[in-house]
Order: sequence, then C-alpha cells, then structure tokens
Amino acid sequence: MVTATKLGPADNFSPAGAVAPGMTFSRNPHPSRRTVVAAAGGSLSLPLLRTPAHADPAPRRGGLDLRWLGTTGWRFEHEGHVLAVDPYLTRFRTGLAAGAFDPSTPLRVDEEACRAVSDVRTVLVTHSHWDHVADVPHLAVRDGARVLGSLTTASLVRAMGVPEASTSTLRGGEQLDLGEYVVHALPALHSRTASWSVLFPGVRTTVPEPPATISDLPEGDTLGFHVRPCSGPSVLVLGASDVDDRALQGLRPDVVTAPVPSNDATHDYLPRLLEALGRPPVVVPSHWDDFESPLSNPPRPATPDLARRLEAFELDVRRISPRSRVVRPRYLEPLPL
Repeated sequence: MVTATKLGPADNFSPAGAVAPGMTFSRNPHPSRRTVVAAAGGSLSLPLLRTPAHADPAPRRGGLDLRWLGTTGWRFEHEGHVLAVDPYLTRFRTGLAAGAFDPSTPLRVDEEACRAVSDVRTVLVTHSHWDHVADVPHLAVRDGARVLGSLTTASLVRAMGVPEASTSTLRGGEQLDLGEYVVHALPALHSRTASWSVLFPGVRTTVPEPPATISDLPEGDTLGFHVRPCSGPSVLVLGASDVDDRALQGLRPDVVTAPVPSNDATHDYLPRLLEALGRPPVVVPSHWDDFESPLSNPPRPATPDLARRLEAFELDVRRISPRSRVVRPRYLEPLPL
C-alpha cells in the first residue's frame, strides 16, 4: 500500500547518477569490537590492503552482510545490528528521467516497499535530497532507530515526525562507537548539475514546516561514512559523485561504494577518489539505477546516458586501478566479494 505522507516549503537538488550479486562474509569468532579497534596494527587478509599508520583501524574479516537498496542506499547487518545508509525504497515519478522534472512532485512513502528493510537500529544519511532521506522518518519511527546526519537532515526528519531524542547531528570528522560498528563521518561534497550548480541547495538550521514536495528537501551538507564492523571488511559509502579528496587522505577502506557521475562538471572525480583511497581492493558503482521504478533485478540504468557512463566508470576503474575489483550490485542481494 502506498500512503501519502504530508511532509512545507524549503529551498531548491541535483540527483547523482545496481548490484553485482549481493556481499556476504562468513561469521567467524572474533574478539570484542573494542579489542579490534584498539589493535590498530591488525590487518585484513583481503588482497592488496594497505593500512598506513594514520588510517582508520582495520576490522577483521568476516561477519558482515551488505545489501544494496538502490541509489546510494545500503543495509549493513553484523551480529544482529542492522545499520542503514540512505535507505530509500519508495519509488515515484518526478519526470527526471523523461526530461520533464517537476520540483513540486508530492512526497509519499510506500510502506510496503519499506518492509524490505526491517529492525533498523541506526540510520546514516549522506544528505537530505528526497532520494536519500524521504523514507528515513518512516523507518526511524517504525523501528525506533536513531538518525545521524547533518543539521539539515536532523531538522527535516524532526519536521517529518522523528523525535528530537532520536536524532544526532554530525559535521564530519566524528568517529562514533555504535557497538558492532565504528562509523567515521567524513566531510563530503554533492555532485553538480551540468551547469555546475546543486539542485535544491540550502540548509535548515531549525525545524521547518513539514515538507510536502521533493523541493522541500534541500541538500543541506553532504557527508560520507566509513563503516567499520568489529569483524568484516570496512566500507566507505559516498552519497554523490564529487569528492573532497583531502578529507579522504589516509583512509584505506576495503570497499568503496561510489556514485556514477551523470555529467562531466566535476574534474577528475574518479581518479582523485581512487588515488586518495590508495586504490581500494573493491569498487562498487552506485546511483546509476532507475530510482523512479520499483526495485526489480537486474537493476536498470536510469537513462541510456547513465548506462554508457556506468560502463565507462567500470572501465576507468580498471584502467586507473588495475588491481581493484569492480562489483556491480543487485538489489537486496548480499554483495559478493
């Protein structure tokens, strides 16, 4: 059942741009998370991993189930703790792919589609555009989850019904101990339109009237998240196809999920990203799928142009970082590595 969620006016967005089969890791006995995090000298037995002294501590292998929710949405599960990043499962037409984009498209939540993700304890939000945050209030209230994101994100989800006590504001730079995960919030950048602008720019420093249309959800500020389970590979999740490469220096994630650019406005996005991360072992393209249609495998690129850009992205990863492996995801399936 699709229910309309009345969400009031705001500023102006720019959407950024599919899952090689799922990503499962066997659960192995492991010490407590605090022991692992303290063991900064520990290393993963994944290929090509390089961990300089100033990098985030590496987790141990095994124990993580990672699934793509479309766009830049991800579901992590480790030892029963479900963490979601940008969980957007509702799909509705805005005219974007058809070239007739309507900023006044009403917001709504498909409660049935949202059942694909359950028992969520923590929700991380990279930025506040509708295809990243619109389902977050429903999931947070339904499951009693905590929402972590920018001040804009916190203000908007409170306007959409999330209790203030269930929100936490991040600026980038924080390293948060969530029990089964350590999450490093990173300052990041939103992708640009072909005219070098951001769609629906703006911030919300106080709780606004409930958002009603997609344009009522401005970008705010953009964050990235380096998620480190107490056992299993570490994953860097980016929410848009631009990068502050200086903020990523020294990180050595085992996996990076990187949105595919929808235009050429940003200079050397992929080379700068891969170089800053030390050419990570696994690269997963995201935000290339049709996020206006219900989830159905195999995922389809949003437009013919994005289909070409996805193929070019994968070829460029192999050219720039030949020892990295590209994994194209599928919806809701464990990401295989």
